[in-house]
Amino acid sequence: MATEALVSFAVERIGEMLIQEASFFKGVRGQVDRLHKDLRAMQCFLEEADKKQEEDSRVRNWVSEIREAVYDAEDIIDMFILNAQSLRTHSFPERAFKKLTNRYKVGKKVEAIQLGLQDISNRREALGIKNIGEATSMSRSAQMLQDLRRSTPHAEEHVVVGLENEVDKLVNQLIGIDQRRRVISLVGMGGIGKTTLAKKVYNHTQVLKHFPDCRAWAYVSQDCRPRDVYMQIIKQICSSTKEQVEMVEKLQEHELGAFLHEHLKDNNRYLIVLDDVWSPSDWSCLAKRSSNDPDCLGNVFPDGGKGSRLLLTTRNKEVASHADARSIPHEMQLLSKQKSWDLFRQKAFLDIDAESYLPDLKELGEKMVDKCNGLPLAIVVLGGLLSKNMSHIEWRKVHDNMNAYLAKEGSQTGSNDNYVISTRKLLLLWIAEGFVLEQDRQSMKDTAEIYLNELINRNLIQVVRTSVNARVMECRVHDFIRELAIEKAKEHNFFGTNIVVDPHLCPSTSSSLFSSKSRRHNFITKCFKVLRVLDLEGLGIENVPSVIGELIHLRYLGLRHTGLKMLPLSIGNLRNLQTLDINNLKRVPDVIWKITNMRYLYIEEQEEDDPLKIDTVQNLQILSGITFNQWVRNNSSKLTCLEKLKIEGRCELVEGVEFSNSIAKLHSSLKSLYLKASDESSIPSLAMSSCPHLCKLDIKGRMEKLTETFQFPRNLSQLTLEACRLDCDPMPILEKLPKLLTLRLRAGSYLGKEMHVSANGFPRLKILQLLGLSKLVLLNIEKGAMPFLMKLQFNFKQRSLDLMSC
Repeated sequence: MATEALVSFAVERIGEMLIQEASFFKGVRGQVDRLHKDLRAMQCFLEEADKKQEEDSRVRNWVSEIREAVYDAEDIIDMFILNAQSLRTHSFPERAFKKLTNRYKVGKKVEAIQLGLQDISNRREALGIKNIGEATSMSRSAQMLQDLRRSTPHAEEHVVVGLENEVDKLVNQLIGIDQRRRVISLVGMGGIGKTTLAKKVYNHTQVLKHFPDCRAWAYVSQDCRPRDVYMQIIKQICSSTKEQVEMVEKLQEHELGAFLHEHLKDNNRYLIVLDDVWSPSDWSCLAKRSSNDPDCLGNVFPDGGKGSRLLLTTRNKEVASHADARSIPHEMQLLSKQKSWDLFRQKAFLDIDAESYLPDLKELGEKMVDKCNGLPLAIVVLGGLLSKNMSHIEWRKVHDNMNAYLAKEGSQTGSNDNYVISTRKLLLLWIAEGFVLEQDRQSMKDTAEIYLNELINRNLIQVVRTSVNARVMECRVHDFIRELAIEKAKEHNFFGTNIVVDPHLCPSTSSSLFSSKSRRHNFITKCFKVLRVLDLEGLGIENVPSVIGELIHLRYLGLRHTGLKMLPLSIGNLRNLQTLDINNLKRVPDVIWKITNMRYLYIEEQEEDDPLKIDTVQNLQILSGITFNQWVRNNSSKLTCLEKLKIEGRCELVEGVEFSNSIAKLHSSLKSLYLKASDESSIPSLAMSSCPHLCKLDIKGRMEKLTETFQFPRNLSQLTLEACRLDCDPMPILEKLPKLLTLRLRAGSYLGKEMHVSANGFPRLKILQLLGLSKLVLLNIEKGAMPFLMKLQFNFKQRSLDLMSC
């Protein structure tokens, strides 16, 4: 089905271009339209062909020819639009002549593709490929999307086979009576289940009770970077404001190690998991061991004689003995034949009894499981791949081509398999690449999230971090899955790999390309004319050349954390740009209004507050980082698709009623609002009751008084207050919010000493955080309040908080 999916995406995209870029196709529209119809007709045969190609090389070649024809059609149309766009700057006689030339050329190329498609179609009957009908394909796609909507993400694997005894042994080691700090290591090949077992133990009830205050999980990977690992741990064990986090992020590596050491030393006991440590030298680098003495416990992870533990997962047994010579490493074993089948059955057949299927299907499954040689990840992936298709043909195809689905046992690739990626970024990249199609009454980002959850449920993507409402925030893929994906992508000519061997170009090629002294600017536009994604996040870049405005097919431009202060005005020429992600600019050029296809705009922490027109960008769904002054100068009623809005900066000159009205105009779409006032300025008064879809509200900055209950959105489920400097107890107002699930009161939000929650207050609240409230000494909770509370978190380092229930 891979080819069918690729062709479907391409055909839909060509159809969209015919609509959106209609002005460019004058003179050739008829030919391009016919080509689109021919390609759509080919879709009707692809499901049947996909089933046959593994067993017939002639069909495989036939499918490959269709795929190449689709790629060629996309490229021709992209280049035609590019050439038509570039002619706008030419004189009329030159423009007229070149238009005719371009139309003639594209007409000839389209004609050649159509002749090729006709030849491909003529050979179809000889290969025995039947027309299954377009309606069938479309209805199946609709059904698939409906099934995907029921998917939910899970950070922890709940189906654990063959690990029950290991869980008990490890739990006993972690909570044992030995008060010295111990390092316990899980050792085994990639995919054997080390991380799954570690997660199960980490979330075990007894472990949670034994380490109630200080627990953290950090991914190390082959590319061991102590600074990154320290930051992962610090963010989990320290309840800090954003400013404190930013301050810590500026520390050098050795300073971070010292900071972490002091914090761990101050705690009663701690549990730290270091997942995927590759070598003894990596452990030494992380622990900063200063001698070969096994009793020398390093400078980062202290031994306070309180029973602290570190849990390591590693493929290298030497890591275990190097980390703690007195602890016996826990060596993972491959699954037995019966346990392998039990695991596969739960993944492939889900809740349905395997015996209810045809005997030959069960027989095929047992043969495939045997080929996995007891490796849990291989079995889980195989089960996930087969779980959605119970046809004998599909199972037989996988059985006959197991090498295409399973990497070699114990393979240790050089890939950065533990690279963690932000879910927000991943979804936007998928959209920019054209992998996500428009759906009725659903945003592309929501559709992309459904796809992500399906991949997670099939165990093809691993969850790293989730939000309080269980949405996936960060994820990664195992090297096993990565190798499989690369193999399939190469097979379908989906991408190529270029290796830079010139030492003068590596590793700072991207940085040097955008140097103010670089002569390679023309190289960018010549070699990447139809580029859709340019992601330079984290690279040090001096400037972006004006020629970037010639990359008119660009859909994603990522420039976050690059150090850039200015963008060229030519950025306004990127008429197809959907995502611009950048921060810390001195000023944003006032050309965004030209980019009418923009959907996701991230421009946080502008240094200057110059006017910025954005109300012409009517497709905008996320706007993050616009200033209060910039916002009120726009007509917000035109932004009918805006779902998420973050406004920041100085706001003392913003009139309260005007600002409140500008938010009220978003009543039909707004779901999330974040207001962040800088310095001593106060958040303008705000009535949000007219925004029925608003469910998430963050306010950071001084407030004259808290908004009355009736002025809050009636569907508000998440509320965060910080630096509001409220003198009056906010609980009498907030406890009446009927649908509030999460309440965070952070540093400076409340300056009083006491809080009181009355009976029946917070009827649906599940999470309450009280962090950094320096003067609070008493929280009084009446009987019957917060009946569904699951998590109460507070952090008062210098004193205790009295909890009273009456």
